[in-house]
Amino acid sequence: MLTRTLVIWVVLLVIAVMNGGLRVAFLEPTLGADTGHVVSTFILGAAICLIAWLSINWMRPHGSRDAFLIGAVWLALTVAFEFLGGHYLFGRPWAALLTDYNLLQGRIWILVLLATFLAPALAYRFHPRSIWR
Repeated sequence: MLTRTLVIWVVLLVIAVMNGGLRVAFLEPTLGADTGHVVSTFILGAAICLIAWLSINWMRPHGSRDAFLIGAVWLALTVAFEFLGGHYLFGRPWAALLTDYNLLQGRIWILVLLATFLAPALAYRFHPRSIWR
């Protein structure tokens, strides 16, 4: 299950990078930075939920606990990549990385993290063809 969880997380990473490119190239110039960020956040959250839905049977969680574990692994990897990759690979300052977590400034990145954590458990629970329940 862990290998499949990691494979799907890499797929999510690729989708997230593509979503960021879409945001910078099209959404922000058209809608403005703040609205582009919000739209991009909802697009990525929906994509994460869709990928979890499509891949839950392939990842083979053996119960709700395993499905939550998948979400926890995805969340940990995402936060680690966001901070370590963002800082060391892309050169973003720590303060800029933390800005995306400030709800008081209208930054809603936390919704992506919430979707990342909950999507596998929700997909496991509600998928009509889940063979692992």
